[in-house]
Amino acid sequence: MSSQHRGTATSGTLCAMTQTPGTERYSLRQKITLMVNRYEIIAANPDGSFGEMLGLAEQKRFAFKEQVTFYSDDSKTRPVFGFKARKAIDLNAGYDITDESGQQIGFFRKDFGASLLRSTFHLEGPGYAGVGRERSQLVALLRRFTEISFLPFHFDFTEPNGTVLMSSERQATLRDKYTVHVPDERVDFRVAAAVAVGLDALMQR
Repeated sequence: MSSQHRGTATSGTLCAMTQTPGTERYSLRQKITLMVNRYEIIAANPDGSFGEMLGLAEQKRFAFKEQVTFYSDDSKTRPVFGFKARKAIDLNAGYDITDESGQQIGFFRKDFGASLLRSTFHLEGPGYAGVGRERSQLVALLRRFTEISFLPFHFDFTEPNGTVLMSSERQATLRDKYTVHVPDERVDFRVAAAVAVGLDALMQR
């Protein structure tokens, strides 16, 4: 990670981080409340521990088709980006990721046909397009055909030439926790954060 990216990654708010794409690594932690699913985006320390909270997203429970909004900090006074379904009924239609002013910066969708045996997603952004699949076919099958819960499934999004755009790794914990890697500088931090949250929500469908 360049020194410029390190500076944005430790600035303490999503406002600063959205200025520069290619944020290399951070953590995503979910907290479930009665009415809202809350996702906290947290800096990843070099030793793997959690650093400061960089921002958060909230999703109304049972209303995933509505806008999922990301805020700059815990006060929730400033929404900085979000994503929303293109169509309320057709889940294959996908989700537009938009910036603070409502301009599209990315797009993702779940491929429900390809996901019958191995969950598959498509991701698009300026200058790139890739496919994300569960890393392990065995884990994918165990999740579908056994009662084993909380399996540590992982996703890798790659271009056709094998370039890794981003990855999301679920930790084997009772509460959903993910480590998100964004090695490709073309991938905006906001896009990666939106996809990481979308993966968690859509894996339940």
